Amino acid sequence: MASRFYVPARYALAVMLLLGFANVYALRVNLSVAMVKMKKEFDWDPTTSGIILGSFFYGYIVTQIPGGMLSAKYGAKWVFGLGCLCTTVLTLLTPIAAYQSTWLLIVVRILEGLGEGVTYPAVHAMWGKWAPPLERSKLTTIGYTGASIGTVLAMPISGILCDVGFKSPPAWSRWPSVFYVFGTLGLIWCILWFALVHSSPRNHPRISAEERDYIESSIRDEEIRKQSETSDDVSVPVYQILTSPAVWAIIVSYFCNNWGFYTLLTDIPSFLKSVLGFHITNNGILSAVPYALLAFVIPLTGWVADTLRERHILSTTATRKLMNSLGQFLPAVFLVAICYTTNRTIIIVCLCLSVGIGGMQMSGSSVNHLDIAPRYAGLLMGISNGAGTIPGIIAPYVAGAMTPAPSGSHQLQLEWRNVFYLAAEIYVFGAIVFLILASGNLQWWAGGIKKLKDDERRPILA
Repeated sequence: MASRFYVPARYALAVMLLLGFANVYALRVNLSVAMVKMKKEFDWDPTTSGIILGSFFYGYIVTQIPGGMLSAKYGAKWVFGLGCLCTTVLTLLTPIAAYQSTWLLIVVRILEGLGEGVTYPAVHAMWGKWAPPLERSKLTTIGYTGASIGTVLAMPISGILCDVGFKSPPAWSRWPSVFYVFGTLGLIWCILWFALVHSSPRNHPRISAEERDYIESSIRDEEIRKQSETSDDVSVPVYQILTSPAVWAIIVSYFCNNWGFYTLLTDIPSFLKSVLGFHITNNGILSAVPYALLAFVIPLTGWVADTLRERHILSTTATRKLMNSLGQFLPAVFLVAICYTTNRTIIIVCLCLSVGIGGMQMSGSSVNHLDIAPRYAGLLMGISNGAGTIPGIIAPYVAGAMTPAPSGSHQLQLEWRNVFYLAAEIYVFGAIVFLILASGNLQWWAGGIKKLKDDERRPILA
């Protein structure tokens, strides 16, 4: 009878990751909403605001590759959990830092980025051990949906807290409650994560024998699985990774997709306030709507992608290219459409569609690491997400520099068109590169490069 109600451990893990990403994204984006109030209180200009919003990514980019390597060595559970705990504690300290100095706030945001930078590489390393090949899209996208859910919840709740949250020094200021509320929720999640989650099926105490055997036996290419268990005789194929067209397809796609994503993630609240004139509470609610659509699109297209592959309707390569193309070409179309209308309803609809349909890319390049080299998925995610972090540093600053006009002015709306045009062009470039270079096939170097024994080494002749 107990087995009838058994929840597969891999899906329980996916739900915990969903909640984890909801947590870290809530901690990441709450500043974007609170910034509307903070700019007024601290008299920050657009350039300063852009620097503060982008400072998170200075730390975020540093721990991408180390995150994948540490996960392989110490277990993804600990790397992901400790990274989230670091970000949570620093979020609770954010108001104190802001009232001390702008530079101290920037330092705190950089340190938050260091903690959160390990999350995506750790998760990919974990799925390399937990995800059966034909379930990779579904499982991965369930977890990543948490990023959208966290954004959906954080933006309106942050807007409400900025208006009606508990007072903080000075007595009239309420925005600090945003960081205290989400920081406390983050601590609760961290406790649950450390208590319930395990890095691999092999050391999970509650997984059924049937599920453990199914996961381990279905990992594609038995030889690679054996090598990953006895890795002393193989080395990381660094040169092969850095010269692989399939890897560069993912890297370029990540960079281009994240330029558009981070432009909208960090600047939608400011755009709605300065151009469309929405109040802070309505601003937070409207800013969240695109990510509600994203939360629906990501798991749906993950299921579609796996169905196309499982039923042999499309190959893995064709599936990844299709999903990635739709997830980058269509958002570009909707961003360009914003540039040709002043109707607030149409603008909001286009913003929602641009962000939401962009979720299809998750079943394209975002999952592709697991196709081409599951053993090194964490490292590959660290490399590609590291490249994808660069737009997080640059895009908010560029948007601030391109929109210096006074709030509400016609000139400001024209300047925002340039921001959207630029994001659309970068989207298209990334989609084209992925179409040309990407592959869904296991790469020949995916099992590592065999180390030479002493008696196999040949002297170099003069």
